[in-house]
Amino acid sequence: MQIIDGKKISQEIIDKLKSLPIPQKIFAAILVGNNPQSESFLKQKEKVAKELGIDFRLYKFSDNLKNDDLRKEVLKIALLKKVGGVIAQLPLPEHINKHYVLNVIPREKDVDVLGERALGAFYNGRNLVLPLSVGVIDEILQTINYKLQTVSVAVIGRGFLIGKPIAIWLMDKTKELVVFGRDGNLSELKNYDLVISGIGKAGLIKPEMLKDGAGIIDFGYSINGEGKISGDFDVSEIENYKLKIENFGWYTPTPGGAGPILVAKVFENFYNLNKDEKLNK
Repeated sequence: MQIIDGKKISQEIIDKLKSLPIPQKIFAAILVGNNPQSESFLKQKEKVAKELGIDFRLYKFSDNLKNDDLRKEVLKIALLKKVGGVIAQLPLPEHINKHYVLNVIPREKDVDVLGERALGAFYNGRNLVLPLSVGVIDEILQTINYKLQTVSVAVIGRGFLIGKPIAIWLMDKTKELVVFGRDGNLSELKNYDLVISGIGKAGLIKPEMLKDGAGIIDFGYSINGEGKISGDFDVSEIENYKLKIENFGWYTPTPGGAGPILVAKVFENFYNLNKDEKLNK
């Protein structure tokens, strides 16, 4: 069984970026309210920005802001000439319409590719950068030299962060593609060579549910019954059922799998959006 080392892949991306000219633009990160998990994720991004020498600016807003007020503040930041990229750390407070806010980020500054202009361009195959989850998939598959054309792929989840963009990107790249909803019949997973999950439900996928030799890319992130960070794939079951290593192909662990690569992809997108001076004028 091969365990994909997301930290190693992430560092390779960061090291590659270090060899490039540093974008002379501000990386603007927006945080609304006091969400400890969101603050933790932003600290990870700030750490990478510091390593790369990028001007990282955090803009914090009260969770009492109304939709229109937050939208205006984000637009104000996004339109600054010195700002080269904008991210709004999700989740936003429940009363905020995330799409209404994200849609004001210009396509050429939309690092996460979550606004309608950037997403629309991506769905039509002409955006400047890939959505982060898609970039992670692409990076992992290239790293292990995995060929999609001859395999069957199952995507679990239809969310706009993980499932939907990945499924659309895979649509014309695989032999077969199926998308399961949150409550889909996962007994059919044994038919698929590659499983990609982003539900956020600890232990959702058991090893015995997978096809022999299958690979699994796990974007799930939640706290299990023991209070530990867990992905959708139940790694503990490998030992519990004493399955032979040969029953598996490879998987990304949580933590240390897709997450670190995703953070590196944030900055790869920032570099790509700012490598052409014309985009910054």
